[in-house]
Amino acid sequence: MKFIDEASLYVKAGDGGRGCVSFRREKYIPKGGPDGGDGGKGGDVVIVGRKSLISLLDFKYKRNYQAENGKIGGGKNKTGRNGMDLYIYVPVGTEVRDGETNVLLADIVQDNQTYVAARGGRGGRGNARFVSSVHRVPTEYDEGEKGEERSLKLELKLLATIGIIGLPNAGKSTLLSRLTGATPEVGDYPFTTLTPSLGVLMEDEQSLVLADIPGIIKGASDGKGLGLKFLRHIERTAMLIWVIDVSSPDVLQDYLTLQNELFLYKKELADRQRIIVLNKIDLLGREGLAEREANFRERGEKVVSVSAAEGWGIDRLKEMIKEKG
Repeated sequence: MKFIDEASLYVKAGDGGRGCVSFRREKYIPKGGPDGGDGGKGGDVVIVGRKSLISLLDFKYKRNYQAENGKIGGGKNKTGRNGMDLYIYVPVGTEVRDGETNVLLADIVQDNQTYVAARGGRGGRGNARFVSSVHRVPTEYDEGEKGEERSLKLELKLLATIGIIGLPNAGKSTLLSRLTGATPEVGDYPFTTLTPSLGVLMEDEQSLVLADIPGIIKGASDGKGLGLKFLRHIERTAMLIWVIDVSSPDVLQDYLTLQNELFLYKKELADRQRIIVLNKIDLLGREGLAEREANFRERGEKVVSVSAAEGWGIDRLKEMIKEKG
């Protein structure tokens, strides 16, 4: 399934139904008093959160949504039928914004959470509403009120507990697979991960959702590469795992690149609690590894060395995640 995390749509609530002009027709009363009923209310447009959904893909193919109009009133003071509400289902984690001002209207973070994006118009008054002591045979009525309409922007931010970040080809997807059993695409080329991948780590009957996003490169905060587009998916996380290829020619520079790009995107992400994972230790001698670990500890970092490919150090990483959580 193609992953879509942004969508624009136009919604219109139903118009209220027109009021009715009617007079009683009874035996021996050729033209009785007015009995025209009110029109029905127009249907609302309602956004609903669904935890079973993972993408905004549906909105790529349909962007205009309109609820049903209210029905016209009837004789014998019958109110017209209300228009049916229109329900639009979105993944949990979706922000609903005004399409013109970008103002946040709702943050859908729970299953079945609702937000009324556009309210239906009230039904118009029938002629029975206009009768008075001096106006016995009214023929006036109201048209129904127009339903609200607006453009909306949807932005999906995955609800993950832990975010996995790193430069391209650092081994993030392999690590996610080792930790959770998830099966993201893995390969020996930079941007294997083209969309966020999710996995669930069970610890003491507690489920932790991990999100692996595409690799971050220098200049990501200026729009280079793929990582910047997906950084929003780690904004809600409580902790980050920074994956660094320990066999890289300049491990420290890779670390500084991550730190700088996160800071430029959103400072609080750069300051969020984290674990530094030095990956691919199977490609490095023990002596070189000790030196690299020491460099990070001198910076006050929590560091663990692993080989996601071989499974080395994964249990220790799980322990650290549990301690941090």
